[in-house]
Amino acid sequence: MSRPTKLFETYKLGPITLANRFVMAPLTRNRAVPGSFVPSPLAADYYGQRASAALLITEASQVSQQGQGYQDTPGIYTKEQAAGWRKVTDRVHERGGKIFIQLWHVGRISHVALQANGAAPVAPSAIRAKGKTFVGGTFADVSEPRALELSEIPGTIEDFKRATRYALEAGFDGVEIHGANGYLLEQFAKDGTNKRLDAYGGSIENRARLMLEVSKAVAAEAGADRTGIRISPVTPANDISDSNPQALYHHIVDGLSALKLVYLHVVEGATGGPRDIAPFDYAGLRKRFSGAYVANNGYDFDLATKVLDAGAADLIAFGKPFISNPDLVERLKKGASLNEWDKNTFYGGGAKGYTDYPALEAAEAAE
Repeated sequence: MSRPTKLFETYKLGPITLANRFVMAPLTRNRAVPGSFVPSPLAADYYGQRASAALLITEASQVSQQGQGYQDTPGIYTKEQAAGWRKVTDRVHERGGKIFIQLWHVGRISHVALQANGAAPVAPSAIRAKGKTFVGGTFADVSEPRALELSEIPGTIEDFKRATRYALEAGFDGVEIHGANGYLLEQFAKDGTNKRLDAYGGSIENRARLMLEVSKAVAAEAGADRTGIRISPVTPANDISDSNPQALYHHIVDGLSALKLVYLHVVEGATGGPRDIAPFDYAGLRKRFSGAYVANNGYDFDLATKVLDAGAADLIAFGKPFISNPDLVERLKKGASLNEWDKNTFYGGGAKGYTDYPALEAAEAAE
């Protein structure tokens, strides 16, 4: 029997009608084809299995080689990559789902082994992160970055535009800009990582400039009604911090709302960790933003229902539960138990821990 909740109600997201309020959050799985960074041949199965979520957001996909920070993550900057992604979007659409791709530039969270000719990763300022990346089959310290030159910034924006064009060619229903979790756009926005003295540093307006310029450029390519963005105001992920996140994100969200982006995807609290890590008024962001509010981080059925019923969000993003439960929507609708995930198979590998988790029907048949 279905449980009463707004989670299973339809929702109009721009020009797209979503079958329910579930969003599958972007989940890095490190299974792209080495060298070409084309999505794994198994990726169509993986995303197709999870197409009952109203909206799937792909794993983060780099907009250039420079934007890559982890081993075997997929790209969206070549025709070959776009053709690989087309197999994914076709499968999801065959099964009635909608899918956006997450556009990614990691900035300083990278390693020289992943950069062209062993170059240093780029960042707003030459400050090395206290963090790890996945390279060579293991976790290693990130490399020392160099500050992105002012003359290079238009090229970075162009990389996002090109990636958007390839995403549309690949059949995606839209794109999500990755402005969260300590990667390049957030590195520019936050004063713990941005010590620039030019037009992209110093004041809140200057530090937010790159995120807003990228958002404007991407929306011009895809259409604002097919462009979302993910932010994480107070996460400490990848050694990121800001002295006044509330003021910073009021400015950023005002700018994003003016661009009429279709949704704001917010990591509430520490990414994959405590929701109450720091005080922050998320309701204030929702009020300032003209589009849909997608709530993320630590949501289960009860919290999702409570937040939707209170009108505090429009859509709810679930992450790790979708890894081990391809039919998460059906399981929660029936109040069924969930498969446990295997952390050992999160990053890299083949079908094990990727496409072999049983759906509820198969699990019940095996009992």
